[in-house]
This record gives sequence, C-alpha cells and structure tokens, in this order.
Amino acid sequence: METGKKDRISRYLIEYNKEMLFGELSEDFLRVMGAGGLLNGVPVPVNSGENGQIAVKSIVLDMARVIGADPDFIYADKYLAYIKAVAGDQAEPMLVAEGAKLADEGRYEESCMLLRTALAVQPKSRAALYLYGRACKACYEAVSEAEAQGISTGKGEEYIGAFKAEAMDIFEVLTMMHPEYAMGYYFLGYAYLNLGLYLKTKLTWDDFMKYSSNAEDDGSGLDYNQMEDLRHEISGMLLDLEEPVQIEKGCNQIMGGDFVGGRDTLGKFKEGRYENWWPLWYYLGVAESALGNLDEAIADLRRVLTLSPSNTDVMDELAQVYEAAGDIVNAAKYRNKIEVVKKNSELDRTLS
Repeated sequence: METGKKDRISRYLIEYNKEMLFGELSEDFLRVMGAGGLLNGVPVPVNSGENGQIAVKSIVLDMARVIGADPDFIYADKYLAYIKAVAGDQAEPMLVAEGAKLADEGRYEESCMLLRTALAVQPKSRAALYLYGRACKACYEAVSEAEAQGISTGKGEEYIGAFKAEAMDIFEVLTMMHPEYAMGYYFLGYAYLNLGLYLKTKLTWDDFMKYSSNAEDDGSGLDYNQMEDLRHEISGMLLDLEEPVQIEKGCNQIMGGDFVGGRDTLGKFKEGRYENWWPLWYYLGVAESALGNLDEAIADLRRVLTLSPSNTDVMDELAQVYEAAGDIVNAAKYRNKIEVVKKNSELDRTLS
C-alpha cells in the first residue's frame, strides 16, 4: 500500500507469482464460485482446489497474492470486486489472518502480499496496517542479518532501503489513523531512530508511553507483563536520547539561521562521548563561519577532516572559509584535494 506514492516494493513481490498459472473458468464453475458476471472472460489464478468452498477460498487467496504483489495488474479491479463480493465482511479479517499465518512461518514477502490486499479492501484496518508494517520490517531485517553474516541474498541495500521506507510510512499511517494505538508508536520510534531523527523518536516514544499505560486489550496480543517490559525498554531508550535530542536541536538551530544558539547548544558536547562525531564539528564550523569567526571555523572544519578524511563537502566548505580569510594558498590546496578524492573514487568504481 503506497497511499498514492510510487510502489516501492512491488518489484520484489511479483517474483513470488512467476510460477502462477491463469485460465478462464467455465460459466458453470463461475456460478458455483458465486462470481456471477464479475469474472466472465477474465483469466484467474488456477493454482487451487477443484470444488466447493475450498476452491473458492483458494482462488480468493491467489487473487489476493496477485493484486497484493502488483496493484496495477490488469484485472486488479475485477479481482478486488470479486473478493469483496464472495467474502463480504470477512474479506479483510480472512486476509489478515492468512497474512499473519505466513509471517509466523517466516514467509514475510508473501505475508506482505495478502496484507496489502487486506488494505485495499479496508484501508483503515488497524490489524492490517500493524501486521503489514511488521512484515516489511521483518523483510529488511532478515536480509540485513544475512548480509551481516556474509550470506548473499541477492537483494542488497536497495531492497533493505525500500522495505525500511515502506515500514516507516505504514507505521506513520497507523499512528495517524489509530492515534491511541500504542504499538504503532513503538515501531515508528525505532524507524525514526534508525534514521537518526532523535527528536521525532522522542516525541513518538512519548506517545507510546502515554497510550501504553492502559493497553491490555489493544489487539497487539501482548499481555500486561509484556507491555510493561516494552514500557521499561522505551523508558531506558528515552533516557539515552536526551543528549542526541539536544545535539539535533543544535544542528536544526544552525540550519535555521540561529548560529549563536546552535553553537552554544552544540558547544556543550565538544568533550565526551560525541567528541569524535564529525557532524558536530561540521555544524560548529558552519556556525563560526557564519558569525565571522574564521579561525574557529577553520579549526572546527579541519577537525572534521581528521574524523572523515575524504569528505569533499567539508573540503569545499573549508576552501570557502580560507578564501573568506584571504588565504588563497590553502583554499587552492583543498580545491585540489577535492579533485584528487573524486578521481580516486572514480578509479575505485572502475576497478570494482
């Protein structure tokens, strides 16, 4: 489900339907299925049973797999109309249950397919949004873990990025549509944390703590003790976030033009656990440069290059500061370094 955006994961899901067979069913069989005129002349998946209710459910699930993988499939509208017609109010809960079952079996991509169709049936389904977000999260975590162990999955960083972005979007939608559902905030907070969005993480987890205080019957399947364990976990994470939130605030101040405020906020972290975090010194350098303190700016930016030696953006910033200070020699030195780094990077790409 992309909520109007380009579908970022469909290309990975379509692979699971490559072996699926399609065929047109006879009018008599369509009547048995309850299809009426919905599927006349429409090829349908035929990887299913041969008679009775089992066949109907199998065909419904196969249709759901097809349109969940490819919402632009030529017969997607007809398949969806049939699913709604034959399953009625049970369409969404059935697809959610089957999607949950696949996730329990570790078949996360296939789970995504059915849950996406559940959301096509009922876009506001809390269960479908929650389970779909978790299935997307499980997809990229499985690949990340395999890659970390040196196991090639053939999927790589683009796959991981696509499913990460999809999971975050879905958890955002979940918290918007169901603002009192605690578990949406729990997973969304981790999605923001992975992107280094510390203030957003804090605000999101504050909401988790607010709504999880009385969430025994929230549909997550967690009992009181399990929810209390999560609350204890997030309480600790919020304590750990206090300094990163202040650092992000300082960076935002500088990007917003409050150079004095940002410099003063970040200056508290020059010593300690963040002293070797190069963006700290970069933003301090930008602030000092903007305030006309060129010597301080040069010192801060040179500190960045001891921590991130091939950072051409910082070299460019440093060259500009040297030019502003009238030091043409050092400005040219860093311009030349930029060219050397770029040529070496291009050579590495050519040889790899």
